Amino acid sequence: MKEATGELNMTVVTVVAIAAVAAFFYAFVWPGIKASIEANTYCAMAQCDSCDGSGAGRTCTGCAAIQNGSTVWSGTCTYK
Repeated sequence: MKEATGELNMTVVTVVAIAAVAAFFYAFVWPGIKASIEANTYCAMAQCDSCDGSGAGRTCTGCAAIQNGSTVWSGTCTYK
């Protein structure tokens, strides 16, 4: 019976550890990934006012993504 209790305790510890890692990812890591994906998506269809530099790594300011006549996103884009 002691062995079964020990295995149950390890299972509970494992489940709690997995839940803690998932909560950390969802609370701290995922928002950054989501924002990056959105910015890359919107920058692909954005119209920008001015760009500094040339080629890869140039930064464009005054960018706006427009869908159906309304602005859905505005910001700065970095082209790769």
